[in-house]
Amino acid sequence: MASYKTCFDVSPECPVEETTYGYYPVLWANALFCAIFGLCFVVQLGLGTYYKTWTWMATIAFGCGLEFAGYISRTFMHYNPWNNSAYQAQIITIILAPSFLAAGINLTLKHIVLSFDESLSRLKPRQYTWIFIPIDFSCIALQAVGGGLAASAGNTGKLSVLNAGNNIIVTGIVLQVVNLVVFGAVGAEYAWRLRKHKTELGAKLDYAKNGKFRAFIVAVSIAYLTVLIRTTYRIPEMAFGWGSENQRNELEFMVLDGLMVVIAAISITVVHPGWSFPALAGTIKSRARKTEQEDVSTPQ
Repeated sequence: MASYKTCFDVSPECPVEETTYGYYPVLWANALFCAIFGLCFVVQLGLGTYYKTWTWMATIAFGCGLEFAGYISRTFMHYNPWNNSAYQAQIITIILAPSFLAAGINLTLKHIVLSFDESLSRLKPRQYTWIFIPIDFSCIALQAVGGGLAASAGNTGKLSVLNAGNNIIVTGIVLQVVNLVVFGAVGAEYAWRLRKHKTELGAKLDYAKNGKFRAFIVAVSIAYLTVLIRTTYRIPEMAFGWGSENQRNELEFMVLDGLMVVIAAISITVVHPGWSFPALAGTIKSRARKTEQEDVSTPQ
């Protein structure tokens, strides 16, 4: 039987139909996505350094960099679908990358709360970081372990290893969806509370009228929705196992995975928080420290 352990090129004994995906990845689409993610990666590094949005840059740039590497690998697979190194690389990078974008998106709510009214938030600003970010990185860890096992199965040929890796990946993705949904619900409720108390808040809401800030909220909302769509799509796509009909539908993958993440990356790169929401830059740190000092000094 043809496998990545015994096949190195397409041949009568190793037809493309026997690969996991069963097709030659479309060159133009994968190359285009590769170029877009590469450009976003460079821009995020440049703007992140210029505006000192270090944590944002670390998560978003790394996510774009992983997508860039993943689509380079898929481009190589266009020329040789049995390229095991490229196959393994794209499994790990494309599975992991959106989780880093999600982690960056999850950073925003803390700073939005700090910029408006903390008393209307169910959580203290620092708790958003303590709750959502560790879950994000738990999802990343699970998917990394699962992706590593699934990738290594191509060399070992062990179906049990492949299935174990797949199950761990699905667990990480499901947890990611739950985290995103809860984050979205908490953010929507906070926005509703701000609207409900807009009369009492008065001048505190003036910042919300700023055009740049509104653009940032729209960009982050688009990124949130597209990452959520992509992550939700991945659950059934992975649940049916490697080589399933779902995984062999390249158009579905390119639209519901690749395109969704492309839209997310472009949105939060074009509307960079360095100029649209400076609260995410280093200037917010002093305010956060002040808030924490007040929490400590306030009698319980």
